[in-house]
Amino acid sequence: MRKRTKIILLLLSVGIVVIGALGYHKYHNATSKIYSGDENFNLRSDQKTDKTEPVAYLLLGTDTGDLGRDDKGRTDSMMVLVLNPKSKTTTLVSLERDIKIKLNGRDAKLNAAYAEGDAKSTVDTVNELLDINLDGYALVNMSGMRQLVDAVNGVDIDERQTFEFEGYNFTEGQRSHMDGKKALAYSRMRYADTRGNYGRQVRQMQVMQSVLGSVKKNPLTLLSDDLLNGISNNVRTDISPTSLRNLALNYRSAGDNFITDQIQGVGQMINRVHYQLVPEAEIKRVHDVIENALAAK
Repeated sequence: MRKRTKIILLLLSVGIVVIGALGYHKYHNATSKIYSGDENFNLRSDQKTDKTEPVAYLLLGTDTGDLGRDDKGRTDSMMVLVLNPKSKTTTLVSLERDIKIKLNGRDAKLNAAYAEGDAKSTVDTVNELLDINLDGYALVNMSGMRQLVDAVNGVDIDERQTFEFEGYNFTEGQRSHMDGKKALAYSRMRYADTRGNYGRQVRQMQVMQSVLGSVKKNPLTLLSDDLLNGISNNVRTDISPTSLRNLALNYRSAGDNFITDQIQGVGQMINRVHYQLVPEAEIKRVHDVIENALAAK
């Protein structure tokens, strides 16, 4: 498996599960905004988490301001998250945002599914692309990611590349302690990386792994009222409070082992638009990775 993925998505999954551990009352008061008044929860998730069965969610990350803004932007990060408490495994599969798809009968990039629709229509698009059945979604913006890194008192990173970005200097081989703002800059830089989005995901994985290590040591760092109230402005989901509570209480063993993967495409310009073209064989491979993760015992 390729160990590359999108940090914003995993940080969201960590935040959601840990927040659930607070208990329903405090969670509900602090994060009721994440439903935006629309409590059409995904019943598939409730049915599965009630039985502690493996579940798969689509995690979406936007690269703009608070959710609820007029300009919602596009989902720059997309990942399928599979939690399997039976095999004690979490599987993370990154989806390249520029994958060429058909949207309303015309060529489009995968991240346009959100820009021209919403999170639920993006779930439908990913289900069709990979021939899977997701159990819900969670959407977060960059402010939420920065808050989560700060909540674990920063991350220690062995810098993989020398570059300057957003006022920060990074040096290959140097170990650095980063707060949320610096970690965000480290994980966002793309154009100076010879591998583009794929290279960026390597750095994002580093930040994710450090956050997870901190969360395991002291999960209470993520449970402050200030953090919860802040996250409520930066997260949207159709995963119900019941499912979140079930995940927090009964799925912790899924964090014992992590398997990461990344769909691989080939860049090509079509009508002056850059796409990632993914062969059918690669789509089937990723389909099998997800289905096998759900079926493992």
